[in-house]
Amino acid sequence: MVEPGPTSEELEKILTAGIRVPDHGKLFPWRIQVLSSSAQAALGDYCAKLYRSDNPDASEQQLLTEQRRPGQAPLLLVVSNRITRGHKIPESEQYLSGGAVCQNLLNAAHALGYVGQWLTEWPSRDNRVRSHLGHPADSEMIGWIYIGSCETPPSERVRASLDDVVTHWESPGTEISA
Repeated sequence: MVEPGPTSEELEKILTAGIRVPDHGKLFPWRIQVLSSSAQAALGDYCAKLYRSDNPDASEQQLLTEQRRPGQAPLLLVVSNRITRGHKIPESEQYLSGGAVCQNLLNAAHALGYVGQWLTEWPSRDNRVRSHLGHPADSEMIGWIYIGSCETPPSERVRASLDDVVTHWESPGTEISA
């Protein structure tokens, strides 16, 4: 992904569409953090330091890859969850609401003519990165959404066929006794 990324007005549209998701109980069990190019660079430096610490034999190329990871698009949106435990709304529904935010962000970016990718690579699962970004200890980063312009059209990946994943059910007509 390359420049240009979304303008401020387009980003507002993407974020507005992103949060229009099912959210039973109005819990807002997710947050979106916007990382500009300079923030992505700073995060990349931090990730490279962590990677070096965890992998002392890492090559310079591996360190460079980790340093560049957060900046692989003009815009990075970090989506995290904020699950309300013990609430009447099941945690599973709260997690699904966060997934819907990620999907809506991608759909909105695509509708505006950008490309996007939803990734959850090692930094999104690393507690040190979560803390460095200021997320609470009980949250998870559920999606790093990269948005930019298309340099080379992506190739289509293998998808499931409808015959493999869709079934049709008809009621057997069995009555339930009381």
